[in-house]
Amino acid sequence: QVQLVESGGGSVQAGGSLRLSCAASGYTGLGYYMGWFRQAPGKEREGVASISSDGPTSYTDSVKGRFTISQDSAKNTLYLQMNNLKPEDTAMYFCALGVSRSLFERFVLDPRIAPYTGRGTQVTVSS
Repeated sequence: QVQLVESGGGSVQAGGSLRLSCAASGYTGLGYYMGWFRQAPGKEREGVASISSDGPTSYTDSVKGRFTISQDSAKNTLYLQMNNLKPEDTAMYFCALGVSRSLFERFVLDPRIAPYTGRGTQVTVSS
């Protein structure tokens, strides 16, 4: 079965950086997308970024220019480089995988469409 395991979360001060990783296993399809969403206490899931298996990426407006999503297909690993972090970035960050690469942009608008998700890693940004 598909397994997604996130790591790399932590506590940083505003302006700092973190790199999240997501180790994926169990999916053998050729076309897919992967992405990150976050959820703060009492708030809805928010799509952060996504990447299609053939390369194109999509970001929510609030992280453009600060976050970069990438993947290492050889290692089956997804990354999210987060720079210039702000207190409003504080949330649990989850990795997700979808089986239709054409939906990578829609995932950022509605992360609930992803059929596979990890358990999350906490990111806390203090002012």
